[in-house]
Amino acid sequence: MDDEDCTIAQIGAFLEDATARRILAETSREPMSAESLSEAAGASKPTIYRRVNELRECDLLVERTRPDPEAGHHHTVYATDLERIIVELSERGFAFDIERREGMAARFTRLVEEM
Repeated sequence: MDDEDCTIAQIGAFLEDATARRILAETSREPMSAESLSEAAGASKPTIYRRVNELRECDLLVERTRPDPEAGHHHTVYATDLERIIVELSERGFAFDIERREGMAARFTRLVEEM
């Protein structure tokens, strides 16, 4: 599912849900594991995993793998590049736009293309 497949009702539900809001806020600062999100949001791991999956379905959250060189393992962490959600009311009804922070690769590509 991408931004265009995500409905305004789903976006509204995320913004209404304290756990989803906390996940988005925390992961906008730094990628976090489900366990860390559970502690930060004061929610159970099953609740965190449900919200994470719902947010991922609307491309509001991404899953990454973080290597742990000391232990020789890797950990799954979640992050968002969400900058803002804009909701507009017009004669045709409600519309929304999701703005994202530009990642390093996109900035580099834009810089090269502008040369």
